[in-house]
Amino acid sequence: MSKSQQKITVIEPKSGWQLIDWTELKEYRDMFYFLVWRDIKVRYAQSVLGVGWAVIQPVFSMIVFTIVFGNLAKIESDGVPYAIFSFTALVPWTFFSGSLTASTGSLNAMITKIYFPRLILPIASILSKSVDFGISMVVLFGLLIWFQVVPTIWILFLPCLIMILMLTSLGFGLWLSALTVQYRDVRYGLHFGVQLLMYAAPVVYPASLVPQQYRLIYSINPMVGVIEGFRSALLGTNPMPWDFIIIGTISAVVLMLTGALYFKRREKFFADVI
Repeated sequence: MSKSQQKITVIEPKSGWQLIDWTELKEYRDMFYFLVWRDIKVRYAQSVLGVGWAVIQPVFSMIVFTIVFGNLAKIESDGVPYAIFSFTALVPWTFFSGSLTASTGSLNAMITKIYFPRLILPIASILSKSVDFGISMVVLFGLLIWFQVVPTIWILFLPCLIMILMLTSLGFGLWLSALTVQYRDVRYGLHFGVQLLMYAAPVVYPASLVPQQYRLIYSINPMVGVIEGFRSALLGTNPMPWDFIIIGTISAVVLMLTGALYFKRREKFFADVI
């Protein structure tokens, strides 16, 4: 190819209000697929149990929660066995907490001398967790058969709840990944923060225990609507909590948009700081 026929790509600073350049992300889709596959392989490489770890964490948490909160503390479970009650919440929660951990450290191994959209890194780290989520869902449906629980018609709404879950994970992931580059304390306090968030969501207790006057504030946490929606769709414990879901969806969208804005504003400093 002659010099005059060579393709020259000029990288210039982004302008305008576009938070996510979808066209650019599409151009780097091969790298995106590679990062997702790499995260999956690294997680299970040289592992005796392999994908079994995706089952062990929520199952063992279910057993502990059933003994402590179900048998000892006698916390209500909306008329269903506490084991399936807690596991239904643990499936989306485990994906959410794992996504936060993965996305928080996703920028630490960033290549600084080669340009690519840095947004790929936290998104890939979050989507790689979808394999664990899928395996946990299979176990959940197995438990539904074991406990003879018939899902409601609202199971058709489950993909929408999963989208809210993904949106919430992405919003938190963008905020935390960008903050961790500048403030390493974020990574150290992440485990403590995730524990606090778990008790601020109806994982070990039903949302019906929350007093009516606090439901509006409580529903700002998007995971409240996701978890209670999962239980309504799969267990039929209560009617679909549209108030939680609507307010939680708004919170998830705001979280994602502000996270994308902050990530975009800090992106130009990532290479210098790392």
